[in-house]
Amino acid sequence: MNLLLNYELFLAKIITFIIISISTLTLFYTIIKRKKNTDSKIKITLLEDNYKNIKNKILLSTMENFEKKIWFEKEKIKNKKNKKKILENKDQYLKNKKKKLYILDFKGGVYANEVMGLREEISAVLSVANKNDEVLLRLESSGGVIHGYGLAASQLNRLRQRGIHLIVSVDKIAASGGYMMACVADYIVSAPFAIIGSIGVVGQIPNFNKLLKKYNVDVELHTAGDYKRTLTMFGHNTQSTRDKFCEELNMTHKLFKNFIKEMRPSLDIESVSNGEHWFGTMALEKKLVDQISTSDDILMSKMGEYTLLNIQYIYKKKILERFTSSIVHNIRKILLKIFFHKNYL
Repeated sequence: MNLLLNYELFLAKIITFIIISISTLTLFYTIIKRKKNTDSKIKITLLEDNYKNIKNKILLSTMENFEKKIWFEKEKIKNKKNKKKILENKDQYLKNKKKKLYILDFKGGVYANEVMGLREEISAVLSVANKNDEVLLRLESSGGVIHGYGLAASQLNRLRQRGIHLIVSVDKIAASGGYMMACVADYIVSAPFAIIGSIGVVGQIPNFNKLLKKYNVDVELHTAGDYKRTLTMFGHNTQSTRDKFCEELNMTHKLFKNFIKEMRPSLDIESVSNGEHWFGTMALEKKLVDQISTSDDILMSKMGEYTLLNIQYIYKKKILERFTSSIVHNIRKILLKIFFHKNYL
């Protein structure tokens, strides 16, 4: 009986040791794999293949089994003939090879943090594109901080400076800082009810000075330089600091207008720069955009002449980083909307 009990205890220890060992190895493997997967990378998708696969799936879903067999046989013969033609006429094939349309996506937040990916995507495109190729940016943004959207517009301007034709398509919204990006394009396409414009600057900040005085709380603010701080949240705001704050807003607005005028010389900037926004069809009348259409229509129209390549910069965050950044982003967004709207396009 004791022998059997000892054997069972020994067996339990062995099983426990094996389970702990496997769990430890699995944990280490997961950590190493996750560490590798956090690397940033450029993902390239050939959209023509996606469209072709969808088309084939729909066609096959309507066929009987015997029809599918015939279809697959025809496709094999067709592919063999195409390969044979290419091999026999390499020079002609290279001469008639399609131009490339690089498709980028930008869905901008308040801080325009997405510019980190945009700059990598544009650098990748510029390393291989030639002047016959084009870039389509599918843009969605209601604007945000000046420095963020200023940098995003400057990144797009790199394409313009290199002579790469840039099309910006707005399916939903390109307002304020979003329109600053859009106006860099050689050609702007808007959906009929997309929101366009809002060429203005907004600054907003609460002041708790009276509330603090009520409870006998003093706030001291010392600066080296008269305008190191203009309006404050807790100190006493004077008329001179308010005037300076408005002066900065007007200066930013002037720079904004000058930039748009430089990018789109045909635009009557004074008539559209009062902060108002318009739907796509109205924006076309005011020459804020060049065509009413959608990004899908552009892709379908370009498919015959261009090879469609979707370029996407992927930054894989760690689980903890994703969790904390999501919480921080949401808190910042709420506070920003309530309190800290200063110098925003």
